[in-house]
Amino acid sequence: MDEGRPIFVQIAEQIEGSIVDGSLLEGTQAPSTTELAAFHRINPATAAKGLNQLVADGVLHKRRGIGMFVTEGARAMLLDRRREHFVRQYVDPLVAEARKLGVSPAELTAMIQSSAAHG
Repeated sequence: MDEGRPIFVQIAEQIEGSIVDGSLLEGTQAPSTTELAAFHRINPATAAKGLNQLVADGVLHKRRGIGMFVTEGARAMLLDRRREHFVRQYVDPLVAEARKLGVSPAELTAMIQSSAAHG
């Protein structure tokens, strides 16, 4: 766990990551509060807070008496959200810096393609 952010946020991000990478499929049951609490050695209320955040975001849904399940369409929603974040965090600053340096969009595209081919 990362000491800088609240544990419940990290729990939610971990589950989101599992959905994005395909290890937790849509329609399948998410780890329970008890499982998460035991695995991470945290208070069950903290684990529940992370799961409830995902319910509020529409990533998980509750089935009364059974548990929480990954919502259909959750992966696409998370991918869209992560792409938007990627653009704000990385692409926008990259384009702004390229503009300052007089790098054209075509040159920037060529730089990215070259870097991707070698990396």
